[in-house]
Order: sequence, then C-alpha cells, then structure tokens
Amino acid sequence: MKKSFNPSLLGATLALAAGILMPAAGVQAQQKFMTIGTGGVTGVYYAAGGAICRLVNKDRAKHGFRCSVESTGGSAYNINTVKAAELDFGVSQSDVHSKGFKGEAPFKAAFPEMRSVFSIHPEPFTLLARPEANIKSLSDFKGRRLNVGNPGSGTRAAFDELLVAVNMKISDLALASELKADEHGPALCDNKIDGFFYGVGHPSANIQDPTTACGAKLVPITGPGVDALVKKYSYYGYATIPGGMYANNPQATATYGVLATMVTSSKVSADMVYTVTKAVFENFDEFKKLHPAFANLQPKNMVADGLTAPLHDGAARYYREKGWIK
Repeated sequence: MKKSFNPSLLGATLALAAGILMPAAGVQAQQKFMTIGTGGVTGVYYAAGGAICRLVNKDRAKHGFRCSVESTGGSAYNINTVKAAELDFGVSQSDVHSKGFKGEAPFKAAFPEMRSVFSIHPEPFTLLARPEANIKSLSDFKGRRLNVGNPGSGTRAAFDELLVAVNMKISDLALASELKADEHGPALCDNKIDGFFYGVGHPSANIQDPTTACGAKLVPITGPGVDALVKKYSYYGYATIPGGMYANNPQATATYGVLATMVTSSKVSADMVYTVTKAVFENFDEFKKLHPAFANLQPKNMVADGLTAPLHDGAARYYREKGWIK
C-alpha cells in the first residue's frame, strides 16, 4: 500500500558519548561500545542518532552499553560500513536500505546479513532553487547548475534513479555539483549553483536558511515519472511540504519521499540491538520530544514500514515481548 507522507517538524538534540571504564562488583568492568553512522552534522540523521544515543546512555549503568554517533557520508556509506563491521548501526533511506540488502546499484553485491531495527521519520525529496532562476520543475534545470548530492548518500542514489524516470541525464545539467548537505545552502545563496536536490525531514534548518537568507523557492517534484516510481517501488510514497513552513514559500509543495530506517548486521549481538530498541520504545514519549521530526510516529508503523531486510533477532525479541509481532 502506498503511503502519503506529511513531514513533521525538525529539530536537533545531539548526544555524543565517550567510553570510560566503570567499576562493578569490586572489579573493573569495561563498558561495551556501540556506534551509529548518521550523515552530515546539519542533517536529520546526525540529530536522530544523537537522540537515540541519549536514551541508550541514560541507562548505561544498568545495561553496560555506551552509544556514540558518527557523522558520515549518508545512507549508502552507512550500509557499506555496517557491512564492513566498522559501524554497529547506520541510518539509511528506505530505498537505499532495499538496494543494499538486494545488491542493486549503487551496491556491487548483496548484503544478506543486513538486518532492520526500525524505521524513523519520513524524508520528502526536496528541490530548492534561486528565485532569479525562475525554476518551476526539475526539467527547468536543464542547462543549469544543480547540486545532486555527495557520492555515497541516499540523496544521490535517489536523484540518479529520478533522472532515469523523467528521461533526463546528468549531462543535461550545466553543472552537477556534489556538495555536502551543509554546503549546498550557502552555495545557492552565493550564486554558485541554481538549486539543490535533498532528501530530508521538515522543517529543516538546511532548507530554512536559504529560503530566509536569499528567498530560495521550493520546486514541486511531480509528473508521470514520479508516479511510475511510486507505483513500482514500495519504499516510495507521495509527500507534501506544507505551505508557509518556510519563508517566501506560502504554497504547499507536492513531492515524493522515503523513510529513514535504522539498520544493522546479523553479526551485531542481539543484546546490543535489544538495548537500542528498548531504549527508544520504553522512553517513546521522551524520544518524540528529543527530535520534533518524531512527533507523529507510531510504534506499529516503525516496526513494519520501509523495512526490506529481516528484523534483527534483538529487535524482534523486544517486539514480541510487546506483542507487536508474532
């Protein structure tokens, strides 16, 4: 069933933790560490990872795990790094999650050991343009300068797929820049690019800054090509960015999007994954307050929507205890 995403508020509460040795029962018991791969420091993934680590670390004296977040290149990078056992968890777009598990492009091989933990917030794909460029649709960017996302990010993977769907090529652009998410807003306002494509929860400071500073305009992402993508892939759904959410953009903007998901590997211990899962859902009201993009989340959707890889045994254990799965 296709879902219509209505983006919620975005905020950021970050929690970085460093490991220490803790005394236990008269002996030195070493803390067990876990790391969550996220995205750029101005993006939602980094804030979401910080919110989750804050809840895990709140009870670290009881369960013995200490959580930290790492800023990374995004979805595809996180999946590859979890696969290489360099990260315990990673946040990934639901489309990249699916492709990583199956070994579809941009991945060179399947990752059958990938495991799902839960989905998080909706991420509408967002197209922003300089007001002087008079851009009304993606096709208007032909011959213009567009930031398409940094390699290894879910944004870039989704953009490449979108180009095929709308019968465009990267060579149709005068410039296809690969700036990171925290760089594309200033570049737009400095007239170094005409626009950028970005998957993010809303409202986002990353979008708010250029709409306020230089009157940047939201551009709809609609049409037969988008309709075909949503119909073909279960991880996509229609989305609307509400009018008035950003300065100089009173109109509602139609687009499509994905879900952010938390992934891990079957090689990560069930106790570690259980600890993360329990920390989020046993403190669910606090969790939603830690990150405003979580405000409208429902546990029943988080354990099912956007998850291509099988549930990790540790997550499944908690969900069975709660009666959410059989």
